[in-house]
Amino acid sequence: MHQNALRKPKDMNFAQEIKSGTLILRISGDLIGEDNGTRLVEAVNEALSHQVTLCIIDISNLRYVNSSGIGVLITILTKFRNKGGEVFLMKPSESVKKLLVITKLNAIFQVIQTEEEAIAKK
Repeated sequence: MHQNALRKPKDMNFAQEIKSGTLILRISGDLIGEDNGTRLVEAVNEALSHQVTLCIIDISNLRYVNSSGIGVLITILTKFRNKGGEVFLMKPSESVKKLLVITKLNAIFQVIQTEEEAIAKK
């Protein structure tokens, strides 16, 4: 048996919507940068070009994030903050929460449990 047959492909899916002037990204799977990161940043650039300044990233179904994935999240945060906006991470799993603490990103990103929380902080 080939070694590749043993490995599960790491995949990421995301859905996007703009609701009440807020970009909502729902990410599931593994955020490992590469093509996925590029697609997310393109969605962000498109929203910013339409004067959207608030972004909620629902990461409740995110299994894994590597350093490239963290870089993607920081890029998104930087783009929004450069336009006077804000990014919220919504419902991180326990493993992703631990990663945010270890990398001290919990001090940079606002972590929320509901969309309403982000809109209230807007």
